Amino acid sequence: MTGSQGDPPAADLPAAGPAAAGPAATGPPVPDAAGLPGGGAGPAAAAPRPGIVNVANALTVLRLVMVPFFVLFLVTGGTGWRVAAFALFIIASATDLLDGRLARQRGLITDFGKIADPVADKALTGSAFITLSVLGELSWWVTGVILVRELGITVLRIMVIRRNVIAASRGGKLKTLLQVIAISLYVLPGPFGLARPLVMGAAVVVTLVTGADYVIRARADKP
Repeated sequence: MTGSQGDPPAADLPAAGPAAAGPAATGPPVPDAAGLPGGGAGPAAAAPRPGIVNVANALTVLRLVMVPFFVLFLVTGGTGWRVAAFALFIIASATDLLDGRLARQRGLITDFGKIADPVADKALTGSAFITLSVLGELSWWVTGVILVRELGITVLRIMVIRRNVIAASRGGKLKTLLQVIAISLYVLPGPFGLARPLVMGAAVVVTLVTGADYVIRARADKP
């Protein structure tokens, strides 16, 4: 015999350690600091989507509201009204820079903003080109070329916006700057000589080149 008569066989001895507690040791898992059973890491909470009512979208809508007043001031004529139209145009153009920056910095990018922002931009510059042509101060072919390009790119941007947002290139920013300067020169009263046609010509060239570049980048990004 390997043990005394009163000793139980070795196989019947209770196991040492936590297992000796048996089922009584089991119980519901203790929640961790995050409130998840067993201390497991759950999926990260998704960031809340920004609401449609925010400062960036408000600036975009404000730019749209300014358009008819800009046209009214421009067609009224007279030095004072021309200066007022110029001031309103510059303020509206500034909101274009501000709303995009605020949307990116504060996470206020919405589907409404993605569509309304380019529409507001084209409404402002398009109304300026059309009104200047109606007044006989700008050739219709210039207005036609620029509007066809701008409307075409806007439609293309809306078509691909669900798949990807193609960032504005340096050429696109230069195009916008040249258009703003050219329109301002035509809106402001005063003898600007060759400055008006030269800047407008540069704006037309850059507008066409950047339009072609956007189409190429959009096609390259197509899955």
